[in-house]
Amino acid sequence: MNNALNSLASEPPARILLIKLRHHGDMLLTTPVINALHQAWPQADIDVLLYEETRDMLAAHPFIHRIYGIDRKWRKLGTRQHLCKEWQLLKTLREQKYSLVINLADQWRSAIVTRFTGAPARIGFDFNKRRGWFWQTCHTQLASVANHQSLHTVEQNLSILAPLKIAPVRDVTMSYQPEDWQAVQSRLHSKGVEGAFIVVQPTSRWFFKCWDERKMAETITALQNDGHTLVLTSGPDKNEKAMIEKILALCSPERIHSLAGELTLRQLAALIDHARLFLGVDSVPMHMAAALRTPCIALFGPSKLTFWSPWDVVGDVIWAGNFGELPDPDKINTNTKERYLDAIPVEVVVAAVRKQLL
Repeated sequence: MNNALNSLASEPPARILLIKLRHHGDMLLTTPVINALHQAWPQADIDVLLYEETRDMLAAHPFIHRIYGIDRKWRKLGTRQHLCKEWQLLKTLREQKYSLVINLADQWRSAIVTRFTGAPARIGFDFNKRRGWFWQTCHTQLASVANHQSLHTVEQNLSILAPLKIAPVRDVTMSYQPEDWQAVQSRLHSKGVEGAFIVVQPTSRWFFKCWDERKMAETITALQNDGHTLVLTSGPDKNEKAMIEKILALCSPERIHSLAGELTLRQLAALIDHARLFLGVDSVPMHMAAALRTPCIALFGPSKLTFWSPWDVVGDVIWAGNFGELPDPDKINTNTKERYLDAIPVEVVVAAVRKQLL
């Protein structure tokens, strides 16, 4: 095991593969690992394997050489074609002759890919649920997860670098291209948005993470009365867009505009990057705002605060647990109609926003 890692000190890796197969926010929080690898070995090509639908989170990252995607729609092609797609991906990855593979994922699939690359150095996590010869065989080194329960997700990811003895980089990077901002500017202009604006993201793909529509509307009304222009955003899901429409119906039409479901993830990043402030719930855009250093008021509910609070945020996290009882995050029915954020008072959110805008 150690011989493969020791060889990297004398012969820096030419090609590195990082594997993470999770959701959009998880992908954004892998960027400190990518940044640290680039800092240690700036000449190395760093590739990433992810789920295809999350590609946009990393597509513009300046230190990524190439992205490979597993498309979960392959399963709809039938068994034969699905297996052909998987086999072609495995062969393509093996042909890259990676010096080092970093497996941040916990799926058996990621372990198989890691082993099949044939890389001499293959690092994964020593997950409790993966204690066994097969997981060990797929990796040449396993990084400890002993203190993960007390670490933010960013810190958990960075801990995989311990066997490499390279300096961590703690910055999360959300990247977009100039054309992304140009597209957003065009949309803003078409809606008559001029000058400074606040981005409001009331929705999450899980509605138990959302605040009551009336409370959000009351907050927006207070900000309208202060003279601010607000731009509302959401994902493309019909339920999220319906929530935006309900909020809009409760607000005065002055200085409020909706781009709900209209933007790509990179365009949304560009919008947030140019905003005066971001107000939103626990969601991917919240993590984007923190990464982009846009002043942020994050409304947080029953998710694990230690793991998922916005990393190194400029602004405030308003936790519903300070105003009422919250359930165990591991026992929540994600389909519940309960709105756990409703314990948060409107006046607390308005005061926090006004403080950031001083």
